[in-house]
Amino acid sequence: MSQSLDITDDAMRELSAQSVALVSDYFERIARLPVFPATSAAEIAEHLRAEIPTEGEPLEKLIGDCRAVMNASRQNGHPRMFGYIASPATPIGAFADLIASALNPNLTSWRSSPAPTQVERIVVGWLGSLIGYGEDARGLLMSGGSLANLNALFIAQRVKSEADVSHKGLWNAGAPMTIYVSDQVHLSIPKAADILGIGREQVRLVKTDERYKLDVKDLRARLLSDIQSGLRPFCIVANAGTTNTGAVDPLDETASVAEEFDLWLHVDGAYGAVAALDETKRALFRGIERADSVSLDPHKWLYAPVDAGCLLFRDESRVRSVFSLSEADYIKVNEQAEEETFAFWDYGIELSRRFRALKIWLMLRYYGARRVAGAISRDNALAQLMAERVEAAEDFELLAPVELSICCFRYLPPGFREKLITESKAERERSNAELDSLNARIMHRVQRGGRAYLSNATLKNGRYALRACITNFRTTDADINETLEIVREAAREEQG
Repeated sequence: MSQSLDITDDAMRELSAQSVALVSDYFERIARLPVFPATSAAEIAEHLRAEIPTEGEPLEKLIGDCRAVMNASRQNGHPRMFGYIASPATPIGAFADLIASALNPNLTSWRSSPAPTQVERIVVGWLGSLIGYGEDARGLLMSGGSLANLNALFIAQRVKSEADVSHKGLWNAGAPMTIYVSDQVHLSIPKAADILGIGREQVRLVKTDERYKLDVKDLRARLLSDIQSGLRPFCIVANAGTTNTGAVDPLDETASVAEEFDLWLHVDGAYGAVAALDETKRALFRGIERADSVSLDPHKWLYAPVDAGCLLFRDESRVRSVFSLSEADYIKVNEQAEEETFAFWDYGIELSRRFRALKIWLMLRYYGARRVAGAISRDNALAQLMAERVEAAEDFELLAPVELSICCFRYLPPGFREKLITESKAERERSNAELDSLNARIMHRVQRGGRAYLSNATLKNGRYALRACITNFRTTDADINETLEIVREAAREEQG
């Protein structure tokens, strides 16, 4: 028996034909599948449980099992999938991942992957240009916003530290270093502070206004107070689209404060930065070009398959200095041409890296930037349409302004709107608690019903919101209207 894992030409053609047919069939029927499968963890485990096979299994069985996995998954590409921030993959993006996996390069440096490295560097420049950060942006692709934010804070910490923390450790670095974020910060920022040894207590929360935007006046006051108390501010993290409501902080004003206090400015645009492609939203992102670093996730709203995050930065030399430690012999670069000495490990945490750029490169070339921008603009318009429908209805209440493609609202039973106006403060709190509980049950019923999928958000006033995040090129006006009707049906079922 041959020990080679190569297969015959006929077997390769059959594998290719059946795999492509499976994917094509999936894209064709995705809107007809339940958004969430009618199954349980026990049922899935029972179906998939198996011993490691000693001998190979028939291709037909494997394809059938893959189809079963697809059917028992939450369908991110469904036009009424509004939970979390999960855009669908474009067909070209899906096949790009197949091509990248077939090549299977390891993008550590130009030497290890010449053409894929160049593709990634082109894509990074394109992303910087698309969001208004500039064509001269540098950076690298990462698994997602969490790793990009961690990488950015690591760079900021080292650049702004007066001590040699890379060798002596933070405990010898003098006064505690502090980071400034809005009270709408993504959990990845305090988590990164923990990982870096800064500590969550040194992540200073700044107030936000009624539109959930960072209050620059409070930011300046916190900085002055902390400096007077002997702390060492080193970084401000501004939001370009918060996870809960989609708010964009006043980036230009925040950049001015960062310059005034000589702080690193990082913009967390993992969800929202690509909304700068929408001409009606472009003004919200004024000042993003002044940031020292920006994170964004093409897999969140540029319709790329997971994983595809990105960290952009302006000053390549400062970033490189952070990572320029002694190199092991096996990664030393001995090339002569400057471009051929390029190595991604000089700019990020990862060494082994997959070919993430191909799906973005092919997608932007296949559709063109104008068509992709149109899809993003349409998502924003649909969120505004949902807000208008909510505000026009007696049984819904809009709970936060709609800035990008997120709409937060709640269901109101008959008579509750008037109750909330006329009740005393204590009575109103009890009514709001009752509404929070009801809407939580409605959300769960909607999710498990399989016809639409909403997530939830707890807003800073403590209110529980049904949260629709629209990052889907398949969604239509009809899907918005149907989703609101599905919520109404779930409410009626919950109330008997």
